[in-house]
Order: sequence, then structure tokens, then C-alpha cells
Amino acid sequence: MHDPDVHFKRITAATVLDVCKLSHTLSDEQRKMVADNAVSLAQAAYSDGAWVRAIYADSDLVGFIMLHLGSDYDDGIDCPGVFLWRLMIARPFQGKGYGARAIHRLLAHLRSVGVRELYTCCETGPAGPEGFYRRLGFEPTGDCYGDQPEYVLRLDE
Repeated sequence: MHDPDVHFKRITAATVLDVCKLSHTLSDEQRKMVADNAVSLAQAAYSDGAWVRAIYADSDLVGFIMLHLGSDYDDGIDCPGVFLWRLMIARPFQGKGYGARAIHRLLAHLRSVGVRELYTCCETGPAGPEGFYRRLGFEPTGDCYGDQPEYVLRLDE
């Protein structure tokens, strides 16, 4: 059985609509948990700290990832380092390990450039991704972003 290569690619004018359409594959409950990719891309366009990529499994577009680098009051992110701002895997590709493999790919990159902590926050509840992040080793910090608890993954542990 083939194990697809999960990797990131820059989003281009040729791929941006396909990345936006991924949000429409999510269930109604999931769409309440994560901003549409179009909204995320619009926010990224006006943020000096945003880093966005499409997630691919081999040649299949399967998701979207967005980081925020450093603290920026105007962006609403008060994090001293790298913050996982958005992560989504399109519904047809969920449950195949692509989200976890994307995070592991990201962690390898962050370690290679000296980053030692990755922060995130997420909605809680039955359709929320809290369990996913906890299984990857993220731990609660005790802080919140709005009503969402903040988590940290220490990369040197």
C-alpha cells in the first residue's frame, strides 16, 4: 500500500480557488469550528506575520495550514513565537492521518530553524479538534484566545 507524501506548497493565483473550495467539504458542525479558507487567506493578506500553505498528499490537495510568526496586537495574536492559526483537512481526506502528518512535517521544519514551541488554540466540543491536538502532545497553557483555550507543544521534549 502506498503511503502518500504529505507536504506543503505555496498557494498561487492558479490554486487559490481550489484551496477556498476545500472549506465547503466540511460538515456544518466543522464549519463552525474553523474559519473558511477564503477568510483565512484574506486575513493573511493583511497580516505581516502570516504564513500560509496548501497541504498536499502526493499531488492531491487535501488541506490548508496557516501560521502566525510572532506577536501582533492588530492581528489579535499575543504569542511570542509561532502560532498555528488555522489547520483544516478537507472532509474526504479526514481520518487518513494527513493532519497529523502535516503537523509532523511542520514540526520538523520548525525545529530546523530553531523554533522550540508551537502554540495554538481551538474550539472545544464534540466536533472540535481538541483531542487531535492533545494526541499530538499539545498541552493547555491555562490562557485563552477569546473563549478558546490555548495549547503549546514544546518541540525540544
